[in-house]
Parts: sequence; C-alpha cells; structure tokens
Amino acid sequence: MIIVERKSLEALEEMTKDCGRLLVLGCETCSAMCLAGGRRQVAELASAIRMERKMSQNQDEVIEDAIARQCESEFIDHVKDRVAGCDAVLSLACGAGVQTMAHTFPDVLILPAVDTKFIGSEAERGVWKEMCMACGDCVLGRTAGICPVTRCAKGLLNGACGGASEGKCEVGKERPCAWQEIYHALKRLNMLHYLKEKPQVKNWPVHPGKVVREDLREGEATTGD
Repeated sequence: MIIVERKSLEALEEMTKDCGRLLVLGCETCSAMCLAGGRRQVAELASAIRMERKMSQNQDEVIEDAIARQCESEFIDHVKDRVAGCDAVLSLACGAGVQTMAHTFPDVLILPAVDTKFIGSEAERGVWKEMCMACGDCVLGRTAGICPVTRCAKGLLNGACGGASEGKCEVGKERPCAWQEIYHALKRLNMLHYLKEKPQVKNWPVHPGKVVREDLREGEATTGD
C-alpha cells in the first residue's frame, strides 16, 4: 500500500486559515490503513481545526467526509456536491488522490493534509517499512521476493557490498543486510544458482507517466458500440 504521514496540526491550521468553508476529506484505503486518513482521523482533524477557528473567531464552517478512494473518479462522484459547496478541500489522500481531486475540481482549492512517503507494508503496530519504489523493472523473481533496490541501503543489484557484519548493514546496525536475507531465502528455495548467473543489469525505464492497456480500451470501445 502507499504509506502516508499526516502533516503537523500547526502546518495544516496555517494552510487552511484563509480557506473559507472547508471540507476535510478522508481516503478509506491506503491512508486509512496507515491510520492517517480514515474517518476517525478525519473527525479528529476537523474537530481540531474547528476549535482553532473558534478561538480565532473564524466563523467559516468545517465539514467532513471520507470516500473509498480519492484516486478513482467513480468514488469522487459521491462527494461532488459537497466539494462544490466548499472553498477548499483538505485531502487526507496520497499525492495521486490529491492530484485526481484537483483535476476533477479545477475551481476548488485542493490541499494535501498528508505527506506521501513510499510503497510499503506494516511491520508492526505503528511501524511501516518501505518495500517498493515502483521502479518499473521488477527483479523480485530472482531475489526470492526481497527487493534489493529498496531494502539494500545502497540499492545493490548484484550481491552484498562486503561491509555487512553479523547480518546487519554497515549503514545502520539496526538495518538487516538485504543481500544476506536474499541469500538465505534463495537457499531455502533451492535457488542459489541465481546468484551464479550473469549479473543483473537493471533497465531503468523512463516512465511515460501512464500505463495503457489496449485490450481494456478496445473492450470498452466494443461495449460502447
């Protein structure tokens, strides 16, 4: 999932102080899973902003809502009337959600309430770790499902650097050496021969900014006919 972290309350209050009628809008997928943008977090943030406005004698209304995903137009449609009635939206979605909202509502100010950090997963309660940087040329099939690009501090594609000690990275002793983890995982799967093959040369693609599935587009056109 996409990992996000909420901006400080002070930064958000400063960002929204002159915004007029404000909609605090949550995202019930990734942001909610990070405990940063679900309905509970929306309610807490909206309440704090209302309190700040009351103390500063700002009478502008703060309303709240949440949708399943702010990066999908079919879900955004559910709140289009609420958005249209506001001067600004404080979005608790990732950067993709904020930009989709801004594209959908070009005449409404869309503000980011969270910082988008990385693609990752929850390691333990309250701790999320980076797992993927969406580099576009996945090598996980050769590394037993452990990404050397993100989990190796140096992003090494072809084996350890030699600086690891007792399974820990030389960059930080609390960080496991990704390549030692890859070695043990490949050994467990009887795939150590992968380490003897020709060194990997990563194809770092120039991202076109979109992914197009022509088969889906053709299917949509056929359905439309």
